[in-house]
Parts: sequence; C-alpha cells; structure tokens
Amino acid sequence: MLEIAVIYLAAAIVAVPIAKRLGLGSVLGYLLAGILIGPFLLGFVGDQTDIMHFAEFGVVMMLFLVGLELQPARLWKLRHSIIGLGGLQVSLTTLLIFCVVFYGFGLQWQAALAIGLMLALSSTAIVLQTLSEKGWIKQEAGQSAFSVLLFQDIAVIPILALLPLLAFQDITHTTGTGHNLIEGFPVYVQVAISLGVISAIVLAGKYVSAPLFRYIAETRLREIFTVFALFLVISIALIMQNIGLSPALGTFLAGVVLAESEFRHELEVDIEPFKGLLLGLFFIAVGASIDFPLLFENALLVISLVAGLIIIKVAVLALLARLFKMHSKQKLLFTLALAQGGEFAFVLLSLTTSLNILNPEQTKITTLVVAISMLCAPILLMMYEKHVNNSANKAPEFDDVKDMTAAQNVIIAGYGRFGQIVGRLLHAQGYHLSVLDHSPAQIEMLRRFDTEVFYGDAARKDLLEASGASEAQLLVVAVDEVDKSIEIIEMAQKYYPNLKIAARAIDRRHAYQLMHLNVHAFKRETFDSAVNLGIDALKLLGNNQQSAERAGKLFCQHDSDTLQSLADTWGDDKQYGIAVRQHLEDLQLVLDNDKKEQEKLNTCHGENCEQAK
Repeated sequence: MLEIAVIYLAAAIVAVPIAKRLGLGSVLGYLLAGILIGPFLLGFVGDQTDIMHFAEFGVVMMLFLVGLELQPARLWKLRHSIIGLGGLQVSLTTLLIFCVVFYGFGLQWQAALAIGLMLALSSTAIVLQTLSEKGWIKQEAGQSAFSVLLFQDIAVIPILALLPLLAFQDITHTTGTGHNLIEGFPVYVQVAISLGVISAIVLAGKYVSAPLFRYIAETRLREIFTVFALFLVISIALIMQNIGLSPALGTFLAGVVLAESEFRHELEVDIEPFKGLLLGLFFIAVGASIDFPLLFENALLVISLVAGLIIIKVAVLALLARLFKMHSKQKLLFTLALAQGGEFAFVLLSLTTSLNILNPEQTKITTLVVAISMLCAPILLMMYEKHVNNSANKAPEFDDVKDMTAAQNVIIAGYGRFGQIVGRLLHAQGYHLSVLDHSPAQIEMLRRFDTEVFYGDAARKDLLEASGASEAQLLVVAVDEVDKSIEIIEMAQKYYPNLKIAARAIDRRHAYQLMHLNVHAFKRETFDSAVNLGIDALKLLGNNQQSAERAGKLFCQHDSDTLQSLADTWGDDKQYGIAVRQHLEDLQLVLDNDKKEQEKLNTCHGENCEQAK
C-alpha cells in the first residue's frame, strides 16, 4: 500500500506541474500521470478496480459540494439557462446518441439509452477548472457552461435511479453483495424505507445539524470540525449504500439542505482538500485503466467513436448557443468547453456493468471513448484560446458578464458590536455582505434576526476565498483580538493585494500596527464615541454648543496629526514618551489659544469685531 501511495503521489508531483506549465490543466496532468504509471506503459501499478472504487468517493464529495452551492437566490438567477439550456442539452444529446447506437450498432434499446445518458454528460472537473484558470468563468459562455454542468450534476441523480430499471435481469442477482440491507423486502417496502431515509436526511440537515455544528464549533478545534464534516459525508453515503441507493444522492441532498447553513463555508473549505485529492486519485486511476492493447486493436473504431461523440455534442451545443442568442465567440467557447465525456460516466459505467446492461467489452470501449474525449477537452480549449489571441476583432465579444453581487461584495470579519454597525450601514446602501464570525453563540443570536452570518476563522485563506475574497471590493476587519486582526490583514494583503481593507483598531498601539501595515482605513473603536461624550460634557459644564463642538473638532484634528507623527517613534519608549509629552503640551496650547480667540470674538463690537475676525 505504501509503495502504491508513493508511486501515485510521485506521478502527480511530476506530471501535474508540467501539464499546468504547458497550459493543459491539472486534470489532464492527472490523466497523463495515470497513463504513464499504468499497466500498459511503465507498469508501476496493476489493476485499478479497487482503487477506482475508493477514488469514486471523490465524485461523491463533489456532489456534496455542488449541493452546498445550490442556494435559492443563485438557482433563481440562473433558472432559465439551467432548466432550458441544460435540459435541452442533456435531452437532445441523449436522443442523438441513442439513435446512433441503436440504429447504427444494433444494440438493444436499454443499452443504447444507458450509453446515451452517460455520454450526454460533460466533465464538471475539467470544464470549471479550465474556465476558472483562463478567466472565462464570468463570461457569457462561462456562465452558460456552468448552468449546463449544474443541470447535468443534478441529472445524475435521476439517471442513477433509472439505470436499475433498464437491467436485463433481477437486480438482486447482479448486485447481491450483502450490503443492501433491504433487498429482501417487497418492492413497496423498499420504496417506503428509501423515502423515509431521504426524508430523515433532509429533516436532520435542517433541524438537527445546526446544534451539532455549534457544539463542535465551540471546541475551537479545527481538526474536530474537519472530522465531523467527513463523518457527516461518509455516514450519509454509507446509509444510502446500505439501502441500495446511490451514495451521491444522499450527499447531494445533504449539501442542498446545508446550503443555507451558517457553517456552509467552513464545510466547503474542510471537504475541498479531500475532494481534490480523491478526484486526483480518480483521474490517475482512469488514466491507468485505459486499455492500450484494446485501443490499438480497435484504433479506428475508438477514434471514430470519439470523433462522433465530439461532433454530436458540438452540433447540439452550437444549436443551443444560436437559440439562446449568444455572441459569436461566446458560442464557440460554450460549444468547445462541453464537447467531451464526463467523470460521472465512469461511475455510471460501473453500475451498468453490474446490472448487466452493458457487457465487459462494451464497457471497456465506452470507457476508452470517454477517457480519450476528456484528454481532447483541454486541447480544444487551447485551440480556442489561440484562435481568440489571433483574432483582431475580439474586444466587443470578450466583455465579461457583470455580476453586480460579486462586484459589490464586502466581507466583514467579526460581527460583534463594531462589525454590526458597519454592516448595517453598508447593507442599507445596497452592498452585498459576506459575514464571517468565529463565535457559534453570536451566529446563533444573529440568525434569529435573519442576518446571514457564516462560521469560520477569517485568517484562513481558503475560508476567505470561499467568501468571495478574489472578487470582493472591501474587507472590513472588525474582530476584537489584536493578534487575530493583524493575522487576517497580513494574509489578505499577501494573497489578495487588490482587496481594500478597513479595520477596527482596539487601541492606540493597535492603530500604530495598522498604520505600519498600510491599511486603507481604520478607526479606534472608542475614540469617536469618547470625543462625542466629551463634547456633551462640555455642554453640561456651561459651554455653548458651538464652542464645545469646535473644541471637539480641534481635539480630533490634533490627535489625528499626533497619531501620524508618533507612529514613527512607536517602539522606542524613550523617544515616544518625550514626543507624547510634547504633543500634550501642544494640545493644551492650541485649545487655550482657541478659547481666548473665541472669548475675544464674543466680546468685540462693530469695527473692532471685524478686525478681530
């Protein structure tokens, strides 16, 4: 096991950076790494069946994260493209592939339909990662591609439920592994149990998960939260598997239910590394499982099938791009981005084989077609990029789709007394807020007032990224711990140099630290309120409103100037002490002189008053 782990890790370390440097993307790097170490080239690893079963859990985790992203507001905004564009793409592509396989190759209709459904899907991992790396995700084509992929990911769930109905023999004879605990019951009892379990997952996610997450969060141990997040995903997958349903179905539903949870961002960043590692392992296993002897024996057939798949997908996508009136170059990007098979096809292929829908040879040929089409996907996008770079008239077509929510996004780290005041003001001006707080009790209290707050430590780069730091305009650091505030600011400045920062200063010493960090704006938390109370005190002592407010204004101006000049000597106790005493004397002199001038103005008359002024 250790030898295999070393081989896989070494292959990824070598192949993926090279692929990235060549502009091929990390997914293609994983596939090439698998091809190199596979049994048909270097032979470092053998049969991939067991590893594939383990690595498929990365796809399960991907669906959980997809579910976490399905917030009602985002779904509603993309509803037309998700349902219309995505639904038409899956339906038309499935129909065309079904006709080709059924009439052209003479397969039974069940097998033809299964192949059509599998090949209609595109690679979420390859497409989204490539579009993000190239900066195309915010363009019209990128948003449309995301909508189609989202529909495809959702469509996997009913496809998984449909495939057993296409089986050529009793499911219990093909899948009787002993893991399905309810297979001995009548069908109506199995359906009732399945619906009951799904309902229990939804209800538990909605009403039970929040108290459990708060209990775990109160430990302030990040690893325990990560353990609980993994426990949640794995246990739901296990439950679904034990009642004969897809683990992906359970985790997807759990993700959708938790999409509105205040712990959503923390769940995303905790699960994401495991999902990424397992998907990387999955793609290496796919590459290593490509049967090159079979490919060489059936080279013409496989190449023809790959070309046919790409042509069918390009034709359908080009038609949809025209129907939905995309711009010309956006049509091309949208068409080429989705013209490949997807990772979910491998999951569905293993199921169709176990259900005897496809025979082993058909499964191997289909696996080759999907894998090679995925290898072609980055190449097609590289050709598109070269075409765009060589085009003289590209500016009008390359305008990004403006996402006003992202453009006006403000992240507030710490939502106590100070952060709430800032947040209410910004929210009233129409800015979208992403609020992070590390106190479960504070989050629970704010949720009662319909305030959207997410649990997490804002000093974590992955959590800030999940909150939209790469697109946000402003980060407001309102935490009440000096060290944590400095940690957040330094991390944000390192990874997000274009992000403006406004910070809460706990005291004068903290203010000096913020000045040295060159934050764009800061305010001492008690200074303004104390000055205003001082102005009220002057009024109570008999001073009129004008003189009291003028004294407060002079005091603020002098203190601001002092803060700037003393920042250079802060850290040298001797020089700082001398400078402080000098500034206090200067302040007293300024206020005394102003008071004398005001008294002189108040007692002058006529021409003497004009001269005094």
